Amino acid sequence: MTTPRDLLSKSRQSTRRLRPWMANYPGWVVPFVVGFWVLAGMAACTASNQPNPTNAVGPKPLELTLVSYAVTEAAYAKIIPQFTQQWQQEHNQRVTINQSYGGSGAQARAVIDGLDADVVALSLAPDVDKMAKKGLIKPGWETRAPNHAIVAKSVVALVTRPNNPKGINSWSDLVKDDVQVITANPKTSGGARWNFMALWGSVTQTGGTTAAATNFVTQVYQHTPILPEDSRQATGAFYRQGQGDVLIDYENEVLLAKRRGNSQPYLVPEVNISVDNPVAVVDANVDKHGTREVAEAFVKFLFTPFAQREFAKAGFRPSDPGVAKEFSRQFPQVTKLFTVQDLGGWDVVQKEFFADGALFDQIQSKLGQ
Repeated sequence: MTTPRDLLSKSRQSTRRLRPWMANYPGWVVPFVVGFWVLAGMAACTASNQPNPTNAVGPKPLELTLVSYAVTEAAYAKIIPQFTQQWQQEHNQRVTINQSYGGSGAQARAVIDGLDADVVALSLAPDVDKMAKKGLIKPGWETRAPNHAIVAKSVVALVTRPNNPKGINSWSDLVKDDVQVITANPKTSGGARWNFMALWGSVTQTGGTTAAATNFVTQVYQHTPILPEDSRQATGAFYRQGQGDVLIDYENEVLLAKRRGNSQPYLVPEVNISVDNPVAVVDANVDKHGTREVAEAFVKFLFTPFAQREFAKAGFRPSDPGVAKEFSRQFPQVTKLFTVQDLGGWDVVQKEFFADGALFDQIQSKLGQ
C-alpha cells in the first residue's frame, strides 16, 4: 500500500527532475508546485484505499408479508426459499417473506382490519374484491398477473368412509335416505361456496332447470346435520369426530393428505367446478412499505414452471398448461368442467345465492336450520 511518506519521497524525486524547468520561474512557484503534487498524490492514495460503498454494501434487506389460506402452506414452504434465493442472486438483496395462513374469508377480513399483507393468495375472487372495495387493492387486479391472476386450481371431491359403505359414486348419491353429508357453511366459508356452486352446477350445467337445481341443493342440505364455520372445522368433524358419511372437500386437500400418509377413499365427480384461486398485490401496503417491485416479482414467480410444479405436488391443479400435462396422471379427468363465469360470475352468484335473504338463506329457512 502506498503511504504519504512514499508519496513525499516520490515528490522530492519529481522535484529534482523538474529543477531545470523550475529555474526559469520565480522562487515562490517551487513550494506551490511541490505542495500540489503531494496533496494530489495523498488524495489519490486515500481514495484508492477507501471501500467502494456501491460494491461493498448491497440494497437494504426487505420484508414481505404473504397472507394466504391454510391449504397452500405446503406449496409455499417450497416456493418461497427458491424465490428469495433467486432474488438475492439477481439483486444482491436479502428478502424475508413472513407468512400468515388461515381461512380465506378470515384472512381477507384480517387484512382489511390492518394485517399488513403485501401479497394475498386466497380461495376465491370475492375475498380479494372485498379488499379492493376498501381501497387496499386497485381495481382491475385480475388483469395485472398471468392467467387472470388465477395461480392454482382444484375441483370438488367427495371423501367417503373406508370401503365406501354407503355406495356414494356421484352427486345424486348425496341425497340417499341414509346418507349424511358434511360441508361448511357458505355464509362464512369461501370453500363452502365452491361446494354449493358445484352442487348447483351439477344440475344446471347438465341441462337441468333452476327449479331442479334448487330442489337438489335443498335435499343435500337436508342431509347435512351440521354446518361448521369453515372447511377446517368441517374436515375435523368428519375425520376426528366421525360425523357424516361423506365430506365435500377440495381435491387438493385429499391429495395432500394422501402424500402425508393419511389416505382416504374419495371420488372426483365427472361434472365439476373449477376452483380458481387468485393472487394479488396489496397496492396500498406495498406502496407504504416500498416493496412493490419485489412483491410484483414474487407474484410473477408463482406462475413459473418451478412454482407451478410445487403447487401440483401439494395437490393443486396447475394453471400452467405444460406443468398440468406433466402431472396429468395425478388428477382424475373431469368430463364436464364449468366455472363460476358459466354461472354468471361472482357478482351474480353472490347476490343470488349468498347475500342476506338470497337462496341459501331461503333454503335454511325452509329446513328450519
